[in-house]
This record gives sequence, structure tokens and C-alpha cells, in this order.
Amino acid sequence: MDKLLNEFSFVFDMNVEWGEMDALQHVNNVEYFKYFQKARIAYFEKNNSDNLFTETRISTILASTQCKFIYPLAYPDTISIGARIDSMADEYFTMKYSVVSHKHQRLVAIGDAKVVMFDYVNNKKASIPPKVRSRIIDFEKSVLEITEEKK
Repeated sequence: MDKLLNEFSFVFDMNVEWGEMDALQHVNNVEYFKYFQKARIAYFEKNNSDNLFTETRISTILASTQCKFIYPLAYPDTISIGARIDSMADEYFTMKYSVVSHKHQRLVAIGDAKVVMFDYVNNKKASIPPKVRSRIIDFEKSVLEITEEKK
């Protein structure tokens, strides 16, 4: 299991719930995006970055996300979700995810997300606060791609 997630700086474990399955008796595709969201929030809680966001009223907003479904999940199972930030620009970063089934000992889905910093007071994109940027860089195991591009 560790081998499947060794490139991730953060791993979040959770149980697959009965109610996440659809009529075809496998986990519905919508649930994978919820798994990504739970891992993303837990990532920032682990880094204590959520306190930094509330100090400035600058937080994150999801710009885009996608998922590639590799193998079906079903109840009962436990999953591990690897999450990492692999690149940062001035106003956004990209996250990568992998979902691994404990029951099947295999990768079941991969995904990514573009997450934009957003100033909720002024209702516009914002630069990643220096404290948040520094925490992310310190937390990640691998070298991040830092781009100068603003999007």
C-alpha cells in the first residue's frame, strides 16, 4: 500500500460507506470528488493553513477538477487518498490525488484540481499568502514546480 502512495506528502484514510454506492452496486462517480475534497481539507488542516486563511479572509476556491476511474470500489472497503501540491503560481496551485483500495490493494482512481486563492472581501483572485506558500513548500516531500504565470 505504501508503495502506491509513496509520492504523496499526505495520506488520508477513510471507510467506504454503504450510501456511496449507486444502483449498479459500486461507488458512484460523484463520491470520488467528495473524497478529493475531504483529502484537500484534511491536507490544509494538517498544515494548520486554515488558520492562516481565516486571518486574511483569503481562502481557496476550486477552479477545476477531474478524475480518472481505474477500478470500481464497493462497500465494505477502506481507502487511502494521497494528496499533494505539485505546482504553484502566484494565484493558484495544482493538487494531485490517488485513491487506493485496501481490500483490493490497488489504485482505483487518480485526479487533480486547480485551486485558486480567492479574496472573499474584495470578491477577486488573490496571491497565495507568503505564510501559506512557505508552509506548502516546507511540507511537500518533492520539489514543487513554481511558475511565474498568473491565470
